[in-house]
Amino acid sequence: MRTQVGIVGAGPAGLFLSLLLHRAGIESIIIESRSRRDVEETVRAGVLEHWVVELMQELGLGERMLREGHFHSGITLQWNRERHHVDIQGLTGGKGVTVYPQHEVLKDLIAARLAQGGEILFGVSGAAFRDVDTDHPSIAFSRDGAPEVIACDYVVGADGFHGPGRQAIPASLRTEYQKIYPFGWLGILTNAKLSWPELIYTNQQDGFALLSTRSPEVQRMYIQCDPADDIANWSDARIWDQLQIRLGTDDGWTLTEGPIFQKGIIPLRSFVCEPMQYGRLFLAGDSAHIVPPTGAKGLNLAVADVLVLSRAMEAQFRHNRRDLLDRYSAACLRRVWKAERFSWYMTTMLHKNLHETDFEQRIHFADLDLVRTSEASARSLAENYVGLPFD
Repeated sequence: MRTQVGIVGAGPAGLFLSLLLHRAGIESIIIESRSRRDVEETVRAGVLEHWVVELMQELGLGERMLREGHFHSGITLQWNRERHHVDIQGLTGGKGVTVYPQHEVLKDLIAARLAQGGEILFGVSGAAFRDVDTDHPSIAFSRDGAPEVIACDYVVGADGFHGPGRQAIPASLRTEYQKIYPFGWLGILTNAKLSWPELIYTNQQDGFALLSTRSPEVQRMYIQCDPADDIANWSDARIWDQLQIRLGTDDGWTLTEGPIFQKGIIPLRSFVCEPMQYGRLFLAGDSAHIVPPTGAKGLNLAVADVLVLSRAMEAQFRHNRRDLLDRYSAACLRRVWKAERFSWYMTTMLHKNLHETDFEQRIHFADLDLVRTSEASARSLAENYVGLPFD
């Protein structure tokens, strides 16, 4: 097989890139280790930045999102049993909050790419990048037990943290930055009615909690926990007790409970790999950077990467301009580090860290109160939340 751009990974980065390249008249093939069903049914949260919503509409992918997504004017911050609405729409000139789960986005992307006649090879194994430092890179893999190779002009590792993409950059040429947080999230899905009209982020008593919605009948909630804890230690009753405590107020509001049909614990970390390119290999999404979900940046950063990359590849293929490809890593990393900063800010401000002093904890509450009392602080949070402009 041969294509202009070979992509490993059918997540947000790989799928958006393939669609953007198709719009520019550039051929691509995606290979993916999971089945299509596994890709589409792995439940992930999803807050879309304003420009991502606009991009989906530009690509003709917005119909189901506009019908089934949830659109809010802002978010709610809570501490000391009091809530404060952050008017994100008013602070950003009309850019609101869109909640549309990542797995639903992936369903839309896969359907659209296949409808275009695009090639997505699911269920492959042993993917490996070859000769990425030459003019003829390729991707080797096995399908149904038979070895295959895709010859490419350029290759993209959109293959997540554990994929082969980052490892194809020599260790001596890459620098990896990482922060492991001493807490994780216990997430649940529950069949329950809507309790609040927008997302609530709270730091109260035992720490963080998040209330969000998936549909009028299904809610998504998280609580801070020990990342090494066993989910078996968390009965449904214990989970609801902690959610009621951490989301509790003094104004008579009550959290609507219901049957929990999914629960699990995820660790939190921040990670960045520099550079995001080597030879004719380019990294995008989680293969190059991880953010804690508190800032709602994961999917959005992946799409930002491939928007930059698609424009650079269009300049190369159409106008024989290599300069944008040469600057890809530097251009992306400016945005990545700003998103890492915002995600770190939201995470440290909203979680109880037993390794911090009481002084540091009080500073976090002061940060929250500054958002309440300072329009400049509120605007900064709002602008970061809906997505900063591109350089």
